[in-house]
Amino acid sequence: MAEFLEIENVSKSFGSLCAVDKISLSIHRGEFFSLLGPSGCGKTTLLRMLAGFERPDSGRILLAGQDITSHPPNKRKVNTIFQSYALFPHLTVRQNIAFGLQVQKLPKAEIDAQVDKMLALVQLEAEADKKPALISGGQKQRVAVARALIMKPQVLLLDEPLAALDLKLRQKMLLELDIIHDEVGITFVYVTHDQGEAMSLSDRIAVMNRGKTEQVGTPTEIYEAPRSSFVAAFIGDTNFFEGEARELVDKEYSRLKIEGFPDLVCFNDKNISAGNPVYLSIRPEKFGIGRAKPSLGGKHNIVPGRVEDVIYLGGMTKYWVRVDEYKIAINQQHNRFYLDEEPIRWNDDVWIWWHADDGFMLERYSEADENLMSLPPESLGEGAEP
Repeated sequence: MAEFLEIENVSKSFGSLCAVDKISLSIHRGEFFSLLGPSGCGKTTLLRMLAGFERPDSGRILLAGQDITSHPPNKRKVNTIFQSYALFPHLTVRQNIAFGLQVQKLPKAEIDAQVDKMLALVQLEAEADKKPALISGGQKQRVAVARALIMKPQVLLLDEPLAALDLKLRQKMLLELDIIHDEVGITFVYVTHDQGEAMSLSDRIAVMNRGKTEQVGTPTEIYEAPRSSFVAAFIGDTNFFEGEARELVDKEYSRLKIEGFPDLVCFNDKNISAGNPVYLSIRPEKFGIGRAKPSLGGKHNIVPGRVEDVIYLGGMTKYWVRVDEYKIAINQQHNRFYLDEEPIRWNDDVWIWWHADDGFMLERYSEADENLMSLPPESLGEGAEP
């Protein structure tokens, strides 16, 4: 895909606070691209610069090869949908959608035809003559989408558009947004602190932290191959183990020494040298667990432990296994009929195992990031963001 929306070395400060710090991104035409990160990471500031509501202190923004850095919002083919939706309460759904075309003074017949097309796209024909107070939150969101799309923007910016909806409606609107994006085919740039939203909707994601991009990639790349401890901790659940890199094994693998564990083997894609401190990150679903020690060849790590907690969740069971100072979270999917098995119970002695390719050697994240990781997920979107 061609590079379509280009952000080149863009920075923005508010007094002594650097909200966006020399960010460069290339977003493809027709892509669903998400800016993901905790509150205060700079994602909303970056979106406002794309929209023209803020101007970068340095760097530039190009759209379809044209430098739009200094263009006001009404002079760039970009529309924004805010969390509040900003609908006109005194106008009907139809009138809200038609407003931008009426400002352009297009013929009434053309306006009516385009509004009818948008109403069909967002499935609001039956609500066309209602005012916003009489429709649901999800329907208001669809009106905001239709009102933006009818102006034929080259880029649609969405700033936490689902944050005001309850969980069930948010899940429904995720699917509808994805369908609308596929149908209209324009570039979407989506700001969220919710990793589930970003992972389910995006072609690619930029994970942001303290004004910088930690990693850009597909949802699979970011989840399966995090490049930093911050990304590993922020995206999904993971177990961290602190240790030291030892000698290389078969060129791409290193031995690791972690207190309380036998020597481990891990894929070393970061080329961390022997003697350096590292974090080992392993997702809960990457572990195997059983009472009997398995006979596994190759580069499997096998460690004894004791079960400290068990939660049955229907489709899977979550285990917490104690190994020395570590309480390890393990998710086990139920691929077979569960009642045919003798379940692992609290206080059982077990063996856990994982392949060397399923762990990642990472640098230790900073104390500020560690404090951020301790916040509950629902708090990561609260508060004003610069």
